[in-house]
Amino acid sequence: MKKISLLFVLLISFINAQKFTPDELKIINQGDITTALPIFQTTENHQHQTLLSISSDINPLDKNTAVLVSRMKASLQSTDGGVGIAAPQVGINRKVIWVQRFDKEGEPLEYFLNPLITWKSELQNLGPEGDLSIPDFYGQFYRSKVIQLEYVDLKGQKYTEIVEGFTAVIFQHEIDHLFGILISDKNEKEKNVEYLKVDAFKRSDSIKR
Repeated sequence: MKKISLLFVLLISFINAQKFTPDELKIINQGDITTALPIFQTTENHQHQTLLSISSDINPLDKNTAVLVSRMKASLQSTDGGVGIAAPQVGINRKVIWVQRFDKEGEPLEYFLNPLITWKSELQNLGPEGDLSIPDFYGQFYRSKVIQLEYVDLKGQKYTEIVEGFTAVIFQHEIDHLFGILISDKNEKEKNVEYLKVDAFKRSDSIKR
């Protein structure tokens, strides 16, 4: 009986931990579900701190999650050539990302809740990256060529898949955002790390994510 009670308490704690804060709800619901949310910038101190913060898991079944997902898509579509966006970039430190799937026919935009990279290849890509939240910043960065990914959808259904090439690069960039990692900091952190260089990028121009 005690074991059942403990499991119940842990379940309730887990659900409560995923509840949106009043500040998050204010951002999510301050406009229509189809309205783009403003994209946070590193040039604004408060927004920069949000971008540097670690995100929490999100409850896929919360009705506000669907609103956030929809508005994040609108935010990404409002940009000039953006191919991915993470929830911290719209002021919500929750694990939600959108990625353009260059590895699929039609190159669709797809959302991912609580994404987790469970494996990365040792083989690395080197290619150009920019960021929707960092004005006028571009650089060359190493990313694993192949990753294994786990995530859930708005029904709570769990998925696992292997992603490679340029799309894998976008996933890694967006998931970095969920851990408060910005590309403006990566070169300094990785300056003494050596990688095997390969050219697996689909585009040669600078891409913002």
